[in-house]
Amino acid sequence: MRSIAITPVQGDVLAAAPASLLARIGQAMRRHQRAILGVQWLVVVFYFSLLIYPAFMPLPAEDAHIVDNLRLFAQFLFWGVWWPFVMLGTMLMGRVWCGVFCPEGALTELASRHGLGRPIPRWLRWSGWPFVAFVCTTVYGQLVSVYEYPQAALLVLGGSTVAAVAVGLVYGRGSRVWCRYLCPANGVFGLLAKVAPLHFKVSEDIWRQDSRRAPAVNCAPLINIRHMKSASACHACGRCSGEHGAVALALRSPAREILATSVREARTSEAMTLIFGVLGIATAAFSWSASARFVQIKMVLVDWLIEHDWLALLQDNAPWWLLTHYPAAHDVFTWLDGLCILAFILGGGGALGLAVWAGVWLAARVLRDPALSWQKLSLALVPMAGVGVFLGLSMLTLGHIKAEGITLDWVPAVRGGLLALASGFSAYLMLRMCLVRLSLRAVAGLALALMPLGLIVRVWLAVLFGW
Repeated sequence: MRSIAITPVQGDVLAAAPASLLARIGQAMRRHQRAILGVQWLVVVFYFSLLIYPAFMPLPAEDAHIVDNLRLFAQFLFWGVWWPFVMLGTMLMGRVWCGVFCPEGALTELASRHGLGRPIPRWLRWSGWPFVAFVCTTVYGQLVSVYEYPQAALLVLGGSTVAAVAVGLVYGRGSRVWCRYLCPANGVFGLLAKVAPLHFKVSEDIWRQDSRRAPAVNCAPLINIRHMKSASACHACGRCSGEHGAVALALRSPAREILATSVREARTSEAMTLIFGVLGIATAAFSWSASARFVQIKMVLVDWLIEHDWLALLQDNAPWWLLTHYPAAHDVFTWLDGLCILAFILGGGGALGLAVWAGVWLAARVLRDPALSWQKLSLALVPMAGVGVFLGLSMLTLGHIKAEGITLDWVPAVRGGLLALASGFSAYLMLRMCLVRLSLRAVAGLALALMPLGLIVRVWLAVLFGW
């Protein structure tokens, strides 16, 4: 195979690297870090422009459109384009958003360069923070209607950005402590990146053979690059491309990382984020507003409160930063609304997550394979979880498009195709994990593992198609 010589970058190169297009792209990313930084700051300016200014604009007129109203345009970009396609992009290309575009990442890293540089305390490195942060922001966002109102978006997204800068000013030296340990999206991105075909591949053997001394790479998310096996924490920024001739941008099978994960590497915190956070809480958050059962339960409670003359919970005097309160838009939550939303998301999402966890736990118990824990088996649900989040967020996208009068007859077929693709991929991963040896026990374990997958598919069929 023909080889090429790569220009040295910070003392380390891929000497005589294969003339692979992806490897060359990775090397270009390393050479052009200033250009990537410029892109990040353009995104920062764009981000703040669409986050701050629309929050002080009046409500749009009834005949306003995305193309002629900045408030609607910002709402569509944030929740109709940005979030769903960042999730989809992470499943396809890894965490490129984090390393190349994310405004919070750029800001917290800048703050960390000029901050106090204190060491990271043990409490901050607790592995459960991404799950807690994800659940809190998801639930709170629903209570204040973050998808509908720019004031709520400024509060939630702006608050997250302020926290990221504050953490950067206190901890780390030129690193992204916030992104690694506290970002509400970190756990979700880490899970979705496991199925990305595009990743930075590290060869420990080649690294070990290279005895040259060179300055350490400034890995912003604080990864030990030499031992990196997973794309979960990698921000795909390209800074380490070519390091010791052992790191290169490459393709892989989307199933490879999950199937190669050992029992020791399959962490409980990741499994909890996947099962109770993404599959449980997030699914409930997407579905409560369209749930007929939610409305029925709330009306029963309303009648009971009126019958017993307990009217305090029917008041709608909560501030907008606690519960949705926009009288001019005829959109006001009562205290009962808030309690019902909390109960539906936390109770319903928790129950759904518990059912999924019980299925994978029982399957692992039946299989009795030392190389297959319930934590590893749960990772087979990552494709279904990722597509579920994309479908849930794209409901907002389609709502905006429909309001513009665009025909959406093609949507059911696309949704059905995505569900079939995701559930088929998850089923394939389960089959590969469970049927290592063909036996009655293996078949029984596979059947049990498929049950929570079937439950999630059933829930999404009800949400999207009313089945």
